[in-house]
Amino acid sequence: MYTEALLKLVQTVLDDRKGQDIVTMDVRGKTSFTDYMVLVTGTSDRHLKSLCSYVEEKVKEEGFKPLGTEGDLGSDWILLDLGDVIVHAMTAQAREYYQLEKLWMV
Repeated sequence: MYTEALLKLVQTVLDDRKGQDIVTMDVRGKTSFTDYMVLVTGTSDRHLKSLCSYVEEKVKEEGFKPLGTEGDLGSDWILLDLGDVIVHAMTAQAREYYQLEKLWMV
């Protein structure tokens, strides 16, 4: 239940904060470090940062503890590690280039 509640919270916050093209990938059985990856496109590096900041703030309010963040303003990709859920916030160009959906949905 913990993981599903965390996932739902992340999806809701990203949608509420105007994240674009939100995709949730179930990677259980494909990797041991997480259960779900959530990809979201932001319109700018500032939007990416605010998406991750809002997610981090809301999960803390609900008692979940974020494990870390990689990337910051000026980045075209910010990774927010929540343990069982990892958020990849990317610009459209980075998302097109790295094609994480293609990599993990095989």
